[in-house]
Amino acid sequence: MTGDPPVANPRVRLTLASIAVAFAAADTYVVVLALPDMMSGVGLSADELQRAAPIISGFLLGYIAVLPLIGRIADVVGRTPVLIGALLLFAVGSLITAAAYDLSLIVIGRFLQGVGGGGLVPATLALVADLWPAERRGLPLGVVGAVQELGSVLGPLLGALVLAVADWRYIFWLNLVVALVLAVLLRGRRPPPLSAAVGILACLALGLTLTAPERLASGVTLGLPFVPFSGDSRLFTPIGVVTAVLLLLWIALMLRRARLREMLSQVDLVGALLLALALAGVVLAFATADPERELMSPAGPWLLVGAAVFAVAFAVWQRRTTRAIVPHGLLNAAPAWGSLVVSFLVGCALIAALVDVPVFARTTQGGGQLAAALVLLRFLIALPVGAVVGGWLTRRYGLGLITGVGLALAGAMFVVMAFWSRDALDHWPATVALLVCGFGFGLALSPVNTAMLGSTPPDSHGLVSALVVVARMVGMLVGVSALTAIGLRRYFAIVDDIPSPNELCPSAPGSCRPFVDALRDAAVSQVHTIFAGAAGCAFLAAVVAVLLLGRRGVVHR
Repeated sequence: MTGDPPVANPRVRLTLASIAVAFAAADTYVVVLALPDMMSGVGLSADELQRAAPIISGFLLGYIAVLPLIGRIADVVGRTPVLIGALLLFAVGSLITAAAYDLSLIVIGRFLQGVGGGGLVPATLALVADLWPAERRGLPLGVVGAVQELGSVLGPLLGALVLAVADWRYIFWLNLVVALVLAVLLRGRRPPPLSAAVGILACLALGLTLTAPERLASGVTLGLPFVPFSGDSRLFTPIGVVTAVLLLLWIALMLRRARLREMLSQVDLVGALLLALALAGVVLAFATADPERELMSPAGPWLLVGAAVFAVAFAVWQRRTTRAIVPHGLLNAAPAWGSLVVSFLVGCALIAALVDVPVFARTTQGGGQLAAALVLLRFLIALPVGAVVGGWLTRRYGLGLITGVGLALAGAMFVVMAFWSRDALDHWPATVALLVCGFGFGLALSPVNTAMLGSTPPDSHGLVSALVVVARMVGMLVGVSALTAIGLRRYFAIVDDIPSPNELCPSAPGSCRPFVDALRDAAVSQVHTIFAGAAGCAFLAAVVAVLLLGRRGVVHR
C-alpha cells in the first residue's frame, strides 16, 4: 500500500474521515424530504414519482456497484488519496445536482455522489485497521459506525432546516463546500498540485455552464459562450466545450498522480467491471420497484438474469486471472465469510425498522412524513450509542457474543413490535422497544467489521471493508422487497375477507367507518407480519454470528 503520509495524529485523520462519512450518510437520507422539490425543479409533477425513481436508484447504484473497485484501489494507492478522491467525486456530484436543470443531470450528479460517498466508508474502515492494532481497533471502528448511523439522524433534520429557509439546491451547495473543506484538511500542509488548480477551474466552468447566470448569459458579449451550437442544451455551448476539456485534463492529471500504470497492473479491472454489472442488476431490480405494490420492478426478472450471468462470468474470470479483485482464499476463514452473511441478514432486518416503523406511525396516528420520521428518530438515536458501546466491548468479550446479543435484542424487540396495538405509539413501552432495537443493531456494527478485518491480510482491508458494506446494502434492498411482499400477501388475505361497505353500512356505504377501520387493521397486520419477518432475520443473524465470528475475541492476522 502506498500514498499515505506518515501518521502524525491518527485521531485527527480519523476525525476528518468520520465527519466525511457522517456527511455522506446524511446525504443518503436528505433526499427523502427534498425529493418533491427536486422533482418540481426539473419539471416533474407530484404524480410522476415513478419517473423520479432514478434519483434514488442512481445514488444507490453508485454507492454499491463501484464499491469493491474503490476498496481495492484504496489497498493499492493508499487510504488518504482515496478519501480525498472520494470527497472530490462527492463534491462534483453535489455541484452537478445543485446546478441541474433536467432529470438526467440530477441522476448523474446523484450517481457521482453515491460513488464518492460510498467510497469514503471502506477507506475509513481500512484506515482504522492501519492506525490501530487488532486488539484495539474495536472502539474506533465503533466510532466510525456511530457517525455513519448518526448521519441517518442528521440527514432529515438538515434537509428540513435548509428547506425551511432556502431552496433545495442549497442542500447540495452545502455538500460541495463541506466536501472541499474536508478534502483540503485531509491533504494537510502539502503544497497543492497543478491538478488542484485545474480542478478548481473545471468546477467553476461546470457551475457556470449548468447554471447559465442570467447576467452573463443574456449579455451581448459575455453571453456568447452560453449560446448553444444547436438545440437548447447548456452543455453543447462554447463554455460547455471548455468545461469538458478542463474536466478531461483534470482527470488525466489526477490519474497521473495516482500512478495509473502501477494501479492498472495491480487492480483487476475486468473482474471489477463484471462484479459491478452483477451488483447493478440486483440494485436496479429492487431499487426501482414500488415496495408498496411489487416485489421488484417490471424488468426485475430480466435484470436478475443479467446479474446472474455477470456473476457467473465474474466467478469464471476470478479462477483464470492471476490478479483477481477478490484474491483466492481471501474469504476462506469463517469470520470473513461469516461477516458477509451477518451483514446481509442485518440489512434485511434493519430495513424493516427504517421503512415500516414510519409506515406504522402514519397508519395508526395519521400525520405527515415529518411526524413519522420523529417516531423513527427514537430508533435511530440509539444506533450510534450501541455502535460505540459495541466497539468498547470488543476488547472484553468475543465478537460473536457481542454481535449475537445485540441482534438477539433487536429480534426480541421486533417480536414485541409485531404485537403492537393501534395505540401502541402513545405509550412509553413502544419507545423502549424502539430504543432497545436500535441499540441492539448498533452493538453489532463494530464486531462484524472487526471480525472481517481481523481475519484478512492488511493489503486487502479496503476491499473487504467494501464487501461488508455491499453485503449490508444488498441485504437492505432484498429485505425491503421480500418482507414487503410477505406483508402484502397477509394484507390482501385479510382484505379479501372484509365485507363490502354496502354489506357493513347499507344506509351510508360512502362513509362506512367499520370498513375504514377494517382496512386500517389489515394495514397494521401487514406491518406486524413484516416485523415478524425482520425478527426472524435478526435471530438468524445472531446465530450465525455466534457460530462464525469467534467466541474469544479478534482473530489475529
